[in-house]
Amino acid sequence: MPTTTSLDQDRLFPAEPRTRELARELYAGVAEAPIISPHGHVDPTLLATDRPFADPTDLLITHDHYVTRLLVASGCQFDELGLDPSRPADARAVWRRLAEHWHRFAGTASAYWIRHELAELFGIDEELAPANADRTYDRIAVTLAEPAFTPRELFRRFRIDVLATTDDPLDDLAAHRTLAADPGFPGRVLPTFRPDAYLDPEADGFAGRIERLLAESGRSTDFVGYLAALAGRRAHFVEHGAVSADHGVLEPVAFDLDAAEAERLFADAVAGRLDSAGARRFRGHMLFQMARMSVDDGLVMTVHPGVRRNHHTETFRAYGPDRGHDIPVRTEYTESIRPLLERFGMEPGFHLVLFAIDETLYSRELAPLAGFYPSVYVGAPWWFLDAPDAILRYRSAVTETAGFYRTSGFIDDTRAFLSIPARHDASRRLDAAFLARLVAEGRVSLPTAHRIAADLVDAIPREVFKL
Repeated sequence: MPTTTSLDQDRLFPAEPRTRELARELYAGVAEAPIISPHGHVDPTLLATDRPFADPTDLLITHDHYVTRLLVASGCQFDELGLDPSRPADARAVWRRLAEHWHRFAGTASAYWIRHELAELFGIDEELAPANADRTYDRIAVTLAEPAFTPRELFRRFRIDVLATTDDPLDDLAAHRTLAADPGFPGRVLPTFRPDAYLDPEADGFAGRIERLLAESGRSTDFVGYLAALAGRRAHFVEHGAVSADHGVLEPVAFDLDAAEAERLFADAVAGRLDSAGARRFRGHMLFQMARMSVDDGLVMTVHPGVRRNHHTETFRAYGPDRGHDIPVRTEYTESIRPLLERFGMEPGFHLVLFAIDETLYSRELAPLAGFYPSVYVGAPWWFLDAPDAILRYRSAVTETAGFYRTSGFIDDTRAFLSIPARHDASRRLDAAFLARLVAEGRVSLPTAHRIAADLVDAIPREVFKL
């Protein structure tokens, strides 16, 4: 029989009674604060069109690769999960598969978020299981049809003040214009410039993208024209409210090349004759150029490195990207990014947020870098690390060197719209727990801890992302 799973009001707090009481007090001060989400992947058309959600599976499973990857690892097939656009699966059957395998999610961040969503949004207070799969599916489906459950109504209910999306450089940003022009829409939905596929010669379709970029901008077909076209698209994003440019790279390497080498590499890249060493130098030079442009136009530069995308070639060819097989690799910042910091690290107004999925970087490299360069901030735990224990390890690794105010504030980095409150609530609870320990150990005063807890959800992300 399914067991009850009513949310524990002290979840994620320390077990020691006095420290738990302090955590409760600190959390209470920020629990209802508006959400600032300066980096994520929610589709802005969801809010612009305000169409009702399709069904429970589309809402909670299909677009969440945290969920689908573990289902695949547990023996489910991509086709039966509805991940083949040409062969849609039965939504109820997919939900049954999740219920069948729900026990395998125990202890994962995905289970924590989904339990929060089921309880808080749908009043479901029992563990998923085959016996209740149809009942829970029907309950969610009924709720989805209610007028109070449209994307915009949930945006209000979630108390989202700022939501940043991730967008292709050639996107016309029509959805963002629609939302910005609507006086009844609360909060801000901001685009984020994401140029990876236009900077990496080894990305599929690189030459075609550059051809379109240059054609739409009317720029010359040389490297100078290419840079001008990218700068023009960045300006388009700034005009539509963007505050940051995001860079997902395998390695955060930067090269300051002379004009002749840059021109030669660009020509070879467009012609498809660049070898892997040349492609690496070109990518590194373009990361350097993106920093230069951020100094010029003020966009915050965020770097998300260290992931081997699409690890399983057959899966990528059959089902495309973002299917859960992006796997972390070792990463190094100190030497790799030094040319960029030598040139721009002390520039007034330049903000560089460095993320890591390799935990060894936190205390060894990122905290020391952020503890010296005014431009550098340590990005929040990301992807596989945005989980309770990993978040606490991050705070322990970073705080003694860089403090709290050289970090980014929480980043949910999610495509799963309904999980945003659960993720931010978890972060607030964990920061309260960490601060409570510092207070209990006499390392931070209680008034200071209250201020830090509040700043972590508001003042810090506003400062880092120039909001």
